[in-house]
Amino acid sequence: MQPAIGLVETNSIAIGIKVGDAMVKRAPVNLLEARPVCPGKYIVLVGGDTGPVGEAMESGLQAGGDAVVDKLFLPNVHLSVFPAIAGAVEMEEVEALGIIETISVASIIVAADAAAKAAAVTLTEIRLANGLGGKSFVLIVGDVPNVEAAVEAGVNVIKDEGLLIRFVVIPRLHEEMRRKIV
Repeated sequence: MQPAIGLVETNSIAIGIKVGDAMVKRAPVNLLEARPVCPGKYIVLVGGDTGPVGEAMESGLQAGGDAVVDKLFLPNVHLSVFPAIAGAVEMEEVEALGIIETISVASIIVAADAAAKAAAVTLTEIRLANGLGGKSFVLIVGDVPNVEAAVEAGVNVIKDEGLLIRFVVIPRLHEEMRRKIV
């Protein structure tokens, strides 16, 4: 089986909780996130094998009804996306740091997946709208050419949707900045 990720975002906290409950009751998936996000929305993010994640998405979308404002079903997701969402990746010495910033949770997951698949980089964090006014971002580290290629791939997959805010590649990130970011 291939790994997948599923996201349902609602404009209601109450319906969002109902969505999360429906998703985990329907199929054996890992509940990666279930929480309010700015501005007053609720996200439910699940991961697991493609079939169960698809089943959970069906139930979540049905439970969410007209409160669903965004959704994502991403089969064959790069395995590095999971620990980056959990914030479980250490940012050691950095030759280059790439940052992609978007206006939605779903778009940053898609961009991060594309970036990880495009080049030999490490996704160190995928921040999902928590305390960011609904924005999301991914931090990508590696050598300069690989970070540039990864950021380009991540940006290219979402830029036509109008969800990209900014992106940068910073060579030789200063140690003091690295310590503040981690």
